[in-house]
Amino acid sequence: MAFDGITIAAVVKELKDTLCGGRIYKIAQPENDELLLTIKTNGGGQKRLLISAGAALPLIYLTEENKKSPMTAPGFCMLLRKHLQNGRITDITQPGLERAVQLHIEHLNEMGDLCRKKLVVEIMGKHSNIIFVNDEDMVIDSIKHISGMVSSVREVLPGRDYFIPMTQDKRDPLCLDFVSFQREMTWKNMPLYKALYGTYTGISPVLAQEICYRSKIDGDISTSFFTLEAEGKDALCRLYETFAHIMGQVKAGSFQPVIAYQKGLPVEYAALPLTIYENGESRAFTSISNLLEQYYAEKSAITRIRQKSSDLRRIVQTALERNIKKYDLQLRQMQDTEKRDKYRIYGELLNTYGYEAAPGAKSLDALNYYTDEMVTIPLDPLMSPSENAKKYFDKYGKLKRTWEALQDLTAQVKEEIDHLESIQTALDIALAEEDLAQIKEELIESGYIRRKGGGKKVKFTSRPFHYQNKDGFHIYVGKNNFQNDELTFKFASGNDWWFHTKGIPGSHVVVKSGNNTPPDSVFEDAARLAAYYSKARGQDKVEIDYTEKKNVKKPGAGKPGFVVYYTNYSMMIDSDISGLTLLEG
Repeated sequence: MAFDGITIAAVVKELKDTLCGGRIYKIAQPENDELLLTIKTNGGGQKRLLISAGAALPLIYLTEENKKSPMTAPGFCMLLRKHLQNGRITDITQPGLERAVQLHIEHLNEMGDLCRKKLVVEIMGKHSNIIFVNDEDMVIDSIKHISGMVSSVREVLPGRDYFIPMTQDKRDPLCLDFVSFQREMTWKNMPLYKALYGTYTGISPVLAQEICYRSKIDGDISTSFFTLEAEGKDALCRLYETFAHIMGQVKAGSFQPVIAYQKGLPVEYAALPLTIYENGESRAFTSISNLLEQYYAEKSAITRIRQKSSDLRRIVQTALERNIKKYDLQLRQMQDTEKRDKYRIYGELLNTYGYEAAPGAKSLDALNYYTDEMVTIPLDPLMSPSENAKKYFDKYGKLKRTWEALQDLTAQVKEEIDHLESIQTALDIALAEEDLAQIKEELIESGYIRRKGGGKKVKFTSRPFHYQNKDGFHIYVGKNNFQNDELTFKFASGNDWWFHTKGIPGSHVVVKSGNNTPPDSVFEDAARLAAYYSKARGQDKVEIDYTEKKNVKKPGAGKPGFVVYYTNYSMMIDSDISGLTLLEG
């Protein structure tokens, strides 16, 4: 999600409500392109404001986290301390819906005179910056110096005039009117959602799609559609009303921050509800700062775990591809053995009716006494009927031996494929390095990774997920095959209920029943967890098998996490677990 102008508007409102009138107590620069301001508010408490001008992730939000500063403060930090230490924040503004935040600050200079300065935070991707300007909008200094050799649009250097670069001719959506909106939307010939974010400041592609969705218009439709008489005009009016309503919420400061999830992963956030993701999961926040901190922490954790698991994923994927190729080859060989019984019957019929074959005949028509049908048996004219029969019996014997060998081999390879797919699912579920350690140990024990230095098996700290539903029942979910085995065969008792996706790799789910029969809602919640923590996550309907734990058995020499059961119930369920509470431990 882009850190668009509407998100910044929500941040500005929150900062204005929280920090205005407060005094800057501490100024730190923990990273080259990052500031951390500690502010004593009027209420007597302290707030930390994190400002990042990093090209990869520019941000501004309130945080509880305190970052370690370098032993020697950078020059920009020292300059801000000199001018702004103990300065009072008088206002926090956003010009239009530009991606810029201006902190207006009053302070006393060395002579005791009251001075006014601005700290401008520009959230503009790789062009992001933190610029310190005086009351005449002249740049005092900036966290990044931009010379004319770097940018032909604007220099950001001490002594230069500060202005917001108008690199695109965009309109301010806060000054929206129907006449100009109609003109802008009808003279361009491009996809509608692109026309929206390309015409108006502060609108991201996701918000443009959201406006179209709320208006019941396809965002990819061309704006030329609006030139149609009745249908086009009606659609244009709906689009304008939706756009105007959203801008009204922005003007009123009526923000409702939300993160949208798909398959348990954060995909988008916005300062307003995203109905475009209404079929997925979402989480509402009362604070835009809390949302930003949570969203980027989750994204960072997912990225970090993905990076750390990349080697394991590559090992599993390579082994899986090799086994799938082997399995496909074996299945083709199995198909070739299907004609073995035909050769056996040919041999038997030749032993019975071979005397009818004329010398040098190339075939023999005989009655198949198994089916009462006539069959034509190809013959080698240089061989006698008995020799031809022996040839067919030899072919039958060879194909039968191949079939018997393939029966075991294909079963073993299919079991290995299922095992590797279950490890892939465990890698998708893993949230921490401790989870990856157990998966790595399973790969070592399975022979896919060599244990370094002949070391011993390490002690694991990762534990299954522990949920509680609204009825107070405790539900446990294994994160990987080791945990699945431990959960099912060591933790669960005979009358506890056990859940698993039918024929799909996934976690074992156990409901601790305590000799009580859980209500239907508990069965549904446990089934949703089984669907969510499986390869079928995100599907509307997933078939779940469930039974009492006493009916689940571990086959001899079975792979980790693999079980058998012959008495079970089944249900179809979705994978929405938003109504469940994840507990610690």
